Amino acid sequence: MSTSHSSRALALAAAVLTGTVALYIALVALGNITDFGTNQAFVQHVLAMDTTFKDDDLMWRAITDKGLENAAYVAIIVWETLAALVLIAGTWLWVRRDNVRARRVSTYGLLMLVLLFGAGFIGIGGEWFSMWQSKTWNGLDAATRVLVLTGIALVVVQLPEREGQAG
Repeated sequence: MSTSHSSRALALAAAVLTGTVALYIALVALGNITDFGTNQAFVQHVLAMDTTFKDDDLMWRAITDKGLENAAYVAIIVWETLAALVLIAGTWLWVRRDNVRARRVSTYGLLMLVLLFGAGFIGIGGEWFSMWQSKTWNGLDAATRVLVLTGIALVVVQLPEREGQAG
């Protein structure tokens, strides 16, 4: 495969992966906006730690104030929406073959999701609020799937184009 074909294939892979993640997170944000109560309950239970082992050494971390729980949920939805918009812009730039800007914008959007699903859901939700202990309100598997897809997209987006080399 020639260098130009190899570079185009890499850009196409980056565009498809960025677009796939953009579609996914846009649908998640839309679902959270249009069906606010479903995941609101999820966030409330995770923050309240009411389905964990209720270890006295950990329960001081629980947040049971409905206002704070709802503020956290709204912040998550805003972050998801912004990430979706950034990734849609990145996908558009890949389609336009503006690869330098596409790589930068896609990287920002993908890192936003690494922060949300890796640091937010897996780190803070899973460990700080002991979500792993809950049989009912445990989103670690779903967060891990999104983090893996996002990570794969991020790696592909970061692969350097091989200018002047035979592919």
